[in-house]
Amino acid sequence: MDLRVLRYFVAVAEERHIGRAADRLHMAQPPLSRAVRGLEDELGATLLERTPKGVTLTGAGTVLYDEAVALLAQAGRIRDRVTAAAGAATLTVGTLADAAEHVGARLVSLFRSRHPHVDVRVHETDLADPTAGLRTGLVDVALTRTPFETAGIGVHVLRRVPVGVVLRDDDPLADRAAVSTAELAGRRWVRLPDGADPRWTVYWTGGPPGDDAPVMRTVQECLQAALWNGTAALAPAGQPVPPGLRVVPVTDRPASELVVAWPKAASSPLVRSFVRIAAEADR
Repeated sequence: MDLRVLRYFVAVAEERHIGRAADRLHMAQPPLSRAVRGLEDELGATLLERTPKGVTLTGAGTVLYDEAVALLAQAGRIRDRVTAAAGAATLTVGTLADAAEHVGARLVSLFRSRHPHVDVRVHETDLADPTAGLRTGLVDVALTRTPFETAGIGVHVLRRVPVGVVLRDDDPLADRAAVSTAELAGRRWVRLPDGADPRWTVYWTGGPPGDDAPVMRTVQECLQAALWNGTAALAPAGQPVPPGLRVVPVTDRPASELVVAWPKAASSPLVRSFVRIAAEADR
């Protein structure tokens, strides 16, 4: 039997309610209900009596609950002993701007619960390196945004995010619900660092920078350039901006992808686990 499904069942048995168990597990009710019914089908026994007020354990369910709690505890001890035997481990996570924050605290909680002995180090890069340190070998795994050259890099898309243009409140287009790329022609754009990934640079700048535009290495520098000088910049929809700015969606711009990425040639079990947990956390 799948330990994950047993954890689901234990949560339902302890909460006596599918909805409360789903909240506890940070998942939706329908897949939780399907998992429990699948477990009943696998065992050929009714485990729960379902009522409008919740659920109660049947005799078979009580037996499974006791056995599942013991089995999960043993699985935890196995993990701890193997981790101790392997010694201390370090995982360096690269991140670009606010990408890690968008994945959320659930990733931290899930990873820490499964790998409590791992020392996680976070390396933040600037806008010159959309791989967040993967390309230079500074990190083991990265949380970042596309597009960038993915040769030699594995990528799992967590979600797709629409893109907008950052405008000052006094800009003629600021009150529009959305704008098109054509309507932004002729504007003075921010300048990203020289040598940055060409795909990245083309995507995140809507046109050529001004002749005297300084290089922008961080998201905050781009936002301040928009605020002080009216320089145009692109940003993910929902990007927090200082007072006086707003992000107006660009209708004909393809969405950016929030991704977890890793080097294909140096993928370790710990990196593969991080990727799986990141995907689970984002669901």
